[in-house]
Amino acid sequence: MNENIAMTNNNQKDDVVEINLWEIALYLFHWLWLLALVGLVTGAIAFAYSAFFITPMYQSTTRVYILSKQGSDDKMTYSDTQLANQITKDFKEMVKSRYVVETVINELNLSENYNSLAGRISVSNATDTRVVGITVKDANPKRAQMLANSIRDVAGQHIKDVMALEAVNVVDEANLPTSPSEPSKKKYTLIGFLIGVVGCAAVLILRFYLDDSIKTSEDVEKFLGLSTLASIPVFEGEGDDKKKKKKKKSKK
Repeated sequence: MNENIAMTNNNQKDDVVEINLWEIALYLFHWLWLLALVGLVTGAIAFAYSAFFITPMYQSTTRVYILSKQGSDDKMTYSDTQLANQITKDFKEMVKSRYVVETVINELNLSENYNSLAGRISVSNATDTRVVGITVKDANPKRAQMLANSIRDVAGQHIKDVMALEAVNVVDEANLPTSPSEPSKKKYTLIGFLIGVVGCAAVLILRFYLDDSIKTSEDVEKFLGLSTLASIPVFEGEGDDKKKKKKKKSKK
């Protein structure tokens, strides 16, 4: 019984894999050129993918100011401020409502559905203000501008009808974008480079730990528990010199 326990303990010790971070760092440094090469290749592939296979998208933004009805003394109380903030949140929800989006689709005769257009609409609100920004993305810059203005007008009229607001004033008209907002070629290239480097490093580390061949005298003592009596140095140029001498003799 005791012998079996001792054998299992020895097997458990043999199964333990020691991780030496310094050895891993040196090993990866030795293959630094390969890491850089793989990273450059994957980065170039990601750049080409973002440049030639992804449709550029343009975004246009318009801003409105929501004006709620106040009392006759024109003084803002704390409850009025809270109400204004709540109305702003309600407006953000109504911008992407099915009524607003489908109304815009019908007015502009667009050949897309609610989910397609609503997924390209984003609404933002500056902190502690009643200024709401409506941003629309589209593959055509002029259509992105047209959609942003149309959504703003329809949403503004809809919330005035539903909540009896005083006005939804335009702060900024939708801009005409001159350059695409996405995809970001730099971002894709950087992500591709990092994926290549990390993936190559993982393969090298796995290869490092699966390689159980003995290369140095330290490996003999570490894995076999034996001490080395002597080591024979190998000179790389020695074999070449012998070959040259043999060739010269054969010529003679």
